[in-house]
Amino acid sequence: METIDILDVTVIEPRLKHPTIFQKFDLLEKGDSFVVHNDHDPKPLYYQLLAERGNIFTWQYLEEGPEWWKVQIGKLKEGEKEATIGDMVSKDFRKAEVFKKFGLDFCCGGKKTLTKACKEKGLDVVQIEKELKAVEEKMASPSQDFNSWDLGFLADYIVNTHHKYVLQAMPVIFEYTQKVAKVHGERNPEAIEIANLFLKVVDELNRHMMKEENVLFPYIKILASTKKNLKNLEPSPFGTIENPVRMMEKEHELVGELMENIKKLSHNYTPPAQACTTFRLSYAKLKEFEDDLHQHIHLENNILFPKAIALEIDLSE
Repeated sequence: METIDILDVTVIEPRLKHPTIFQKFDLLEKGDSFVVHNDHDPKPLYYQLLAERGNIFTWQYLEEGPEWWKVQIGKLKEGEKEATIGDMVSKDFRKAEVFKKFGLDFCCGGKKTLTKACKEKGLDVVQIEKELKAVEEKMASPSQDFNSWDLGFLADYIVNTHHKYVLQAMPVIFEYTQKVAKVHGERNPEAIEIANLFLKVVDELNRHMMKEENVLFPYIKILASTKKNLKNLEPSPFGTIENPVRMMEKEHELVGELMENIKKLSHNYTPPAQACTTFRLSYAKLKEFEDDLHQHIHLENNILFPKAIALEIDLSE
């Protein structure tokens, strides 16, 4: 059984606690860790360590009061980097609910680390990491392991689930937002702007999904089939797959920005107190649309596209 190196700081003079912890951390070999045992939450240490050493450590609560706190602090291995939000959701989609709760973008903004994203929004990264850890400890459903799915199957899933939803939802939401803008726009001018922004979303997504379904996804399915059947890869009509992928990612960012503006204008999809049924329904449908879009873009940006790029490189070697 592995011996855990515990530093009991309850017996150290208060002014020497942090310097002692820093000295122990600096002497760590990369990949190793130790446990700080304290009589209160050492969260301030996290931020001091981050400020003075940077993103080169891991932090995990082993015990959280009420009498004792134990935190395991590790030094990242050579070349190891802090995982991005997209990486975290790719490995466990249940974590998306935590990021949604705190307003952190895991699809278009999925390439940011949790530390950077929290700093930009002024959020408590330690609290969020605790909630992410709690998610990890719950039993996961194997059916949600998108990261292990065949790429051709995943592409079909995106089309049959998310593209289908978008095509069905857009006309309904367009009708609601246009009606609300016409009837309530004078008293609620933001409704007019929301209707105009959603019209842009419709235009962008219609063209975007057509390109994916007619060009990019068929090629991804060819990659998957080529790998499965041990065939030689035929040249694509667009050079490397990275070319259309980068274009799709830029279009994702544009749609994400449009929906973010709608969210702000609608005060996080909160209708006015005296809003009519159509007004309330339009906001409810917009929120539903945004929730689906987050998973939709995540599956493409953080799983399908990176894996397709890696597969094409592998087949080309």
